[in-house]
Amino acid sequence: MDRQAQALLERARRGQLRAIGRLLTLLEHPDERSLQLLEELTRGEPRAHVIGVTGIPGAGKSTLVSQLIAEYRRRGLRVGVLAIDPSSPLSEGSLMADRLRMQRHATDPGVFIRSLASKGLLGGLSLAALAMVEALDAFGYDKIIVETVGVGQADVDILDVAHTILVVTMPGAGDDIQALKAGVMEIGDIYVLNKSDKPEAEQTLEFMKFALEAGTVSARHGWMPRLVKTSAVQGTGIPELADAIEEHRGFLEEKGLFAQRVEDRRVKLARLYARSLVDGIVEEIVGERRAEILETLRKSPDPYRGILGLVLEELRMRLQRL
Repeated sequence: MDRQAQALLERARRGQLRAIGRLLTLLEHPDERSLQLLEELTRGEPRAHVIGVTGIPGAGKSTLVSQLIAEYRRRGLRVGVLAIDPSSPLSEGSLMADRLRMQRHATDPGVFIRSLASKGLLGGLSLAALAMVEALDAFGYDKIIVETVGVGQADVDILDVAHTILVVTMPGAGDDIQALKAGVMEIGDIYVLNKSDKPEAEQTLEFMKFALEAGTVSARHGWMPRLVKTSAVQGTGIPELADAIEEHRGFLEEKGLFAQRVEDRRVKLARLYARSLVDGIVEEIVGERRAEILETLRKSPDPYRGILGLVLEELRMRLQRL
């Protein structure tokens, strides 16, 4: 690792927020330096409790996360947050609205918040998000909260990253039982009925209790999902939610599942890194050998078989040189 990256890593380990931000930026772009950083960051024993927060759009996930941050700080814990925002299909930019909602924690040295765009990644969570989880763990954050977009594959992929998954819903979101059955609403360890100060909250709560008791939402590894009622705007139910999260952590540690989730996360990270590396090399090959590819398309009786052979042979040689 070069001296500049090493110095940056040392400052980040001392808790300098600016250094942590710069280092996470390096990890967003897979190359030799980011790989060296990642190898250094994953040498230690992982200990951070990773909490995934997902659920329907508009349920108040970001406000809830902000309240959780405050509760954890009252308990003397350091908190890292990765807020994954939907990105534009054209610019790949993101509104980063989650970070704006958490601004009251911006001056707290025990809190680090990073927004990153989903970039429409096929397969859900990005390589950058996984690498950042590893980095924040290495820098000594006790709780790492990953807030997903709220729809799509990324919310299911949180299973490979988080120890504890919160699924956030709200009153008046339509057919509540059907919502619990559908896709993302089947993965929770803790179901959070936010905005519970609304008049229709009790009816929704009964629907959710029925779904849990009837087995609509299945237990994972013997853990029966909990149901917690909160109002993030009013700040109610947050200590109870934090207690339920700790109860789940205790369950995972007792069953030996806490370390297993870390292993699952690192296997996924290795797979995504390899895929990113191969994709990048293939893009280079196609660009550099465009003329040959076009010639094969014009003249070969089996053009795509010929192009595939050309690309795979070049890919094999380049991988051998790594």
